[in-house]
Amino acid sequence: MPSAALVLGIESSCDETGVAVVRATDDASELLSDAVASSVDEHARFGGIIPEIASRAHLEAMVPTLRRALDDAGVTLADVDAVAVTAGPGLVGPLTVGASAAKALAVALDRPLYGVNHVIGHVVVDELVHGLFPDRVMALVVSGGHSSLLLVDDAVDGVTELGHTLDDAAGEAFDKVGRLLGLPYPGGPHVDRLAREGDPTAIRFPRGLTAPKDQARHADDFSFSGLKTAVARWVEAREDAGEPVPVADVAASFAASVADVLTAKTIAACRRHGVDTLVVGGGFSANSQLRELAAQRCAEAGITLRIPPVRYCTDNGAMIAAVGAAAVRRGVPASPLDLAVDSSMPLTQVVVGR
Repeated sequence: MPSAALVLGIESSCDETGVAVVRATDDASELLSDAVASSVDEHARFGGIIPEIASRAHLEAMVPTLRRALDDAGVTLADVDAVAVTAGPGLVGPLTVGASAAKALAVALDRPLYGVNHVIGHVVVDELVHGLFPDRVMALVVSGGHSSLLLVDDAVDGVTELGHTLDDAAGEAFDKVGRLLGLPYPGGPHVDRLAREGDPTAIRFPRGLTAPKDQARHADDFSFSGLKTAVARWVEAREDAGEPVPVADVAASFAASVADVLTAKTIAACRRHGVDTLVVGGGFSANSQLRELAAQRCAEAGITLRIPPVRYCTDNGAMIAAVGAAAVRRGVPASPLDLAVDSSMPLTQVVVGR
C-alpha cells in the first residue's frame, strides 16, 4: 500500500445514494468527504421503499453526488487509488446501479475495485471516528433490516456471526409500531421522539427470547415480532374499550423493551467471549434509549462502548469507503470486475472474492 491511499466509496443499497472519499494510511482512516442524496420523501406516500423508484433516484443522483464528494474532498478522479462499492445485502435494483457506476469508474481509471458488505460497513465506519479497532471487538448492527451480533477479529477477514433476528429487525419493528400509532413514515424516528416524552415503565411489554428456555438455542438471537404483536393487542384493547391510547407511554414502553433486549443480550455475549470493546452501528443505533442504556450497561460491565455519531448511522458512502480502506490497508486482492450484487450477501463475507 502507498503511504496514503485515497479510497472512493459508493453506497446504493436502498434509498440513499452515498459517495465518500477516505484517506487510508497504515494506522488510520481519515474521512475527507461524505455526500448523500436521499429519496426517502419519494417513498413516504407508499409507506415503504419502492425498489423501482429507488433505482431511478440512484441513477439521477449518482453523478451529482460523486461530483460533490470529490469537490468537498478537494480531489479529482485521477487522485483516487481504489473504488469500493456496496455489493450486498440490499435491493437488487439499487445495488446494481451503484455497482455499475463503480465498475465504470474502476475500468476508466484503471483502479482496483472492491465489492464490500453493506452491513459490515455499519461497523467499520466507526474506525473513521474512534480509530482502528483493537484485535477483537463485539459488534451489534441494528437497522431496518438487520439485528445482528458479530464477533470481529479482523474487519476484512475475521467476522463471525453469533446471532441475528429471527423475524422483525429492531428498526423494522419501530416502523411498524409507528404505523400502528398513526405516525408518519418512517416511523422509527417519530417513535423515538415520543418515547422521550413518555413513561418507559408504564406498560410491561414482553422481552423476546430472554426466558431461560431460550438460552440454549437462541442466546445471541433476537425476536421482535411478538413484541410488535403485544403492542398492537394492547392498543386495540384500549380502543375497543373506548379509552384514549397514551401514545407517548406506549412508545416509551415499547422502546424500553427493545433497548433492554438488545443491550442485555449483547453484554452477555461480550462476557461469554471475553470481549471488552463493543461497537454499535446501523440506522437504529441513532435511537436515544438504546444509546443511553448501552452506555449505562457497558460502564457497569467495564466494556468500552463505541457508537459513531448519528450522521454515520444511516446509509452513507463513508461506511463503504471505510471498508475499502481496511481492505487496501491489508493488501486484500481486488474483486473481479464482473462481480455480481447479492441481495442476501452473508455477513461473514466482507469483500467479494475474498
